[in-house]
Amino acid sequence: MDRVRKVAELLSRMDQVCDTGFALAIHIRFTRPLLLYQSYHRAWSDFYSENGLMLTDPVVRWGLENTGVLLWDDPELDDPADVVALARKHGLRNGVTVSTGARASRTISGHTRSTGPFTADEIAHLQCLVETVHEVTEGLDALDAPEMQALRALDFSRP
Repeated sequence: MDRVRKVAELLSRMDQVCDTGFALAIHIRFTRPLLLYQSYHRAWSDFYSENGLMLTDPVVRWGLENTGVLLWDDPELDDPADVVALARKHGLRNGVTVSTGARASRTISGHTRSTGPFTADEIAHLQCLVETVHEVTEGLDALDAPEMQALRALDFSRP
């Protein structure tokens, strides 16, 4: 269960930096993450799911196609469905996406906060946290059932 404690610690550190929440899809294979953590307010998470926004989310698309860091206000971001604008209407501002890992097992995260844009140091810190979660969770297919259940039980959601 050391892996579970480590992931919980990393998620907690991420949550401390992101007062309006984060989403972390770990080891996405064939468009499905093995683990998914979300700390966005439930109203946004429900709206996002009910409207199938993952299918048109430009930061998800970018994360599946690239690795590195993307600021949600990047003028080059192609967002014909206005997903980022919808997120802003739900209080998710100053967004940054981090994508890491091989295309066949990608980890993508989105981070937001209300207190202004993340600094370069904070973005580097978030990137380090995401990359560490990705590394710590390598080999998830081989996890025994109790460890996987414990990982899935970690909850950082907001009401």
